[in-house]
Amino acid sequence: MQDRTPAHRLAQVLVEAVDTVADDFDTGRHLRRVSQHCAELLGALAAGVMYTDVGSTVRIAASTRGGELARDLLEAQHLGGPCMDAYGTGRPVPPVPLSSADALTRWPAFTERARAQGVGATFAVPLRARERVLGVLNVFSAAASNGARPAAGPQETETDGALALAQALADAAAVGLHNHRAYAGYRNLSRQLQAALTSRVRIEQAKGILAERWDTGLDVAFEALRRYARRERLVMDVVAGMVIKGALDDATLRGNGPPPPPAARENPPNP
Repeated sequence: MQDRTPAHRLAQVLVEAVDTVADDFDTGRHLRRVSQHCAELLGALAAGVMYTDVGSTVRIAASTRGGELARDLLEAQHLGGPCMDAYGTGRPVPPVPLSSADALTRWPAFTERARAQGVGATFAVPLRARERVLGVLNVFSAAASNGARPAAGPQETETDGALALAQALADAAAVGLHNHRAYAGYRNLSRQLQAALTSRVRIEQAKGILAERWDTGLDVAFEALRRYARRERLVMDVVAGMVIKGALDDATLRGNGPPPPPAARENPPNP
C-alpha cells in the first residue's frame, strides 16, 4: 500500500493554516508555524514570511529551521528580491538558481548575500486573499552538492511541485489571516454595540431614578444629567453610573438650587 503519511501531514498543515478564529490568535506566531511547516515539507534550509499588519507595518516571521538565515535574507530585500517581486505583482516567483546570471542581474545585493550563506536557489509565493496580497512566503534551498544538477525533466517536475505546495500553504495562510481579521472586526463591532446598549440602559435607569425622586418628567431628568456632564466634561454614561450608585447628590447634580418647579415638567429650560 502506498505511504499516505506525506498527504496526511500536508492535510494537517493546511487545516492548521486556516484555523485562526480565536481570541488569542497571534499573527506572527501563526506565520512562523506556516514557515516552519513549509521548510520541513520541502526540506529547505529555511522559509519565512514578509507581511504587513493592520497598521501597514512590514513584519517578518521566520521558520525555526534556519530562522536567523531567513530573517537576514528577508530583511536584505529592501533593495530588491523575490519577496518584493511577488508582493508587487501578486504572482509567484518560480525557483531561481542563485548561480545564474538572471539572479545576479535581478537582485545583485540579495543574491551575493544569499550565496555567501549557502543558499543555492530561492522562490517566493504571495499570500493572497480576495485579490489582496497580505504577504509573501519565501523559501531558501541549499545548493546542489558538488554543483550537480538533475536532468531538466525531473528538475522541472520537482520545482513545480515545490512551488505548488508552497502556494497551497500560502493560500491557506492568507485565508486564515483574512478570516481572523473579519472575525476580529465583527467581535469589536459586537463589543461596541453591547457597550452602547449597556450605556443606554444605565442612562435610562438614571433618568427614572431622578424623575421619581424629583417628581418630575423624564425629559427634565435627562436635561439635568446632560448639563452636569457638559459642565464637568464627563461622559453621560459615567454621570448615569454615579446617580445609580448614589455617588451624586441632587444639589451637586443640579448645581443651582432646588428641584425644578412642576411647570418645568412640560416646558424644560434650554441647556
